[in-house]
Amino acid sequence: MLGKRKRVVLTIKEKLDIIKKLEEGISFKKLSVVYGIGESTVRDIKKNKERIINYANSSDPTSGVSKRKSMKSSTYEELDRVMIEWFNQQKTNGIPVSGTICAKQAKFFFDALGMEGDFNASSGWLTRFKRRHGIPKAAGKGTKLKGDETAASEFCGNFQEFVERENLQPEQIYGADQTGLFWKCLPSRTLALETEQSTSGYKSSRERIIIMCCANATGLHKLNLCVVGKAKKPRAFKETDLSNLPVTYFSQKSAWIEQSVFRQWFEKYFVPQVQKHLKSKGLLEKAVLLLDFPPAHPNEEMLSSDDGRIIVKYLPPNVTSLIQPMSQGVLATVKRYYRAGLLQKYMDEGIDPKMFWKNLTVLDAIYEVSRAWNMVKSSTITKAWKKLFPGIEENSGMNMDEGAILAANLATVLQNTEECEHVDIENIDQWFDSQSNDSSCQVLTDSESAGDQAKAAEQKPSSKTRKTDLNPEKHISHKAALEWTENLLDYLEQQDDMLLSDKLVLRRLRTIIRRKQKIQNYKSH
Repeated sequence: MLGKRKRVVLTIKEKLDIIKKLEEGISFKKLSVVYGIGESTVRDIKKNKERIINYANSSDPTSGVSKRKSMKSSTYEELDRVMIEWFNQQKTNGIPVSGTICAKQAKFFFDALGMEGDFNASSGWLTRFKRRHGIPKAAGKGTKLKGDETAASEFCGNFQEFVERENLQPEQIYGADQTGLFWKCLPSRTLALETEQSTSGYKSSRERIIIMCCANATGLHKLNLCVVGKAKKPRAFKETDLSNLPVTYFSQKSAWIEQSVFRQWFEKYFVPQVQKHLKSKGLLEKAVLLLDFPPAHPNEEMLSSDDGRIIVKYLPPNVTSLIQPMSQGVLATVKRYYRAGLLQKYMDEGIDPKMFWKNLTVLDAIYEVSRAWNMVKSSTITKAWKKLFPGIEENSGMNMDEGAILAANLATVLQNTEECEHVDIENIDQWFDSQSNDSSCQVLTDSESAGDQAKAAEQKPSSKTRKTDLNPEKHISHKAALEWTENLLDYLEQQDDMLLSDKLVLRRLRTIIRRKQKIQNYKSH
């Protein structure tokens, strides 16, 4: 009589192997004998084939999938994705990460992402997090994690051989990468005196969008920014037609671009725009897009044009900071230009910081970050490809000295601006380079005093006032002009044949009217 079969729990890798062998025609019975499991278990694996493959595709191969046996996800999946990306970035930079630092960072991300629930970054959570991602106990205990330079060097050699073999020109080689942008923030010292910032009326901004930059190695073809927000259609968009925005906008709840969104962007926007550009240059419609390693992206086989001539190549894990072109100063330059533009807008409008923050919308941010991306020089992008193509011509782009000059100029202007006297170069420079909503980037909370609300109510024109102001025989007030301008902007956003330059002119006019209104209010007091 046969004894009871020993219970066997397969790893994810073993399940993937079984799926592959089933596709090769190996029978259920034979596989059950080889792996020491029942035939019903093999049938269950086939039944859950899609789920197992999707799970494996969304996992970093360095995260212990070969040893993991369960597909149980974290209670806070969004937090888990952000944390493993942060951890891998620290590993790439050779920065040791202790359990205490990891727990503090998790708590920070939980708050920054505005997540709900009773999250406790306990030792139990840390243990489960490390187990889920195959992080060894020794990681982060003072041992500097390295070894990525070898992988980066090997990839560079292989990629250059691939480019030569396929006879690709710099015009046909693209790179894309994403970053989070906390768009609703000003340098902390522009908001109030340092003593006032400790009050409950101030907090770090949680308003965040994802931006993805994509351009070819010449820097001459920059695709429209891909922007991802949480709201399908934010209130600030009103009747705006999304197709008229200066960016490609998507919505999702996750912290980073999901596979489905990326695939949609690739198929509907990237491929057609690249084909059009290459055709205009008289080049074969053949290209490669260089991306960070998944988990945020589908497999290479799933991303290609219908004719197979436009494909993607993934960087190996943990080399982003070393050779990913968009991480060689391009994304940082976009953020600097965005924040400089935001500060300039604040100074142009001449209103108090609280009112500026209240008026700033995600639509304003989208136009501002689009402008920032347009300002990035082709030479800056070309320079970013230097590590992948050492022989590529290197031009002078925006460097640290230019950034320092930009910070110094803005600091000087702000020091002569009301309520901004405490700004210094260091404060501006930290704000330019801040990666998240840290202490150098603060905004006011939504809570307002009754006096502030009453003041806002007084400023809102009544229907009677609007009728009077709209009479052409009467003097046109700043309030009425502002209302008309905003209505006209709403109208332009609904039209599909209006130029971006026309919209930007109106936005500039709106800024001027707001400033005039501020001056008038100041004189009347």
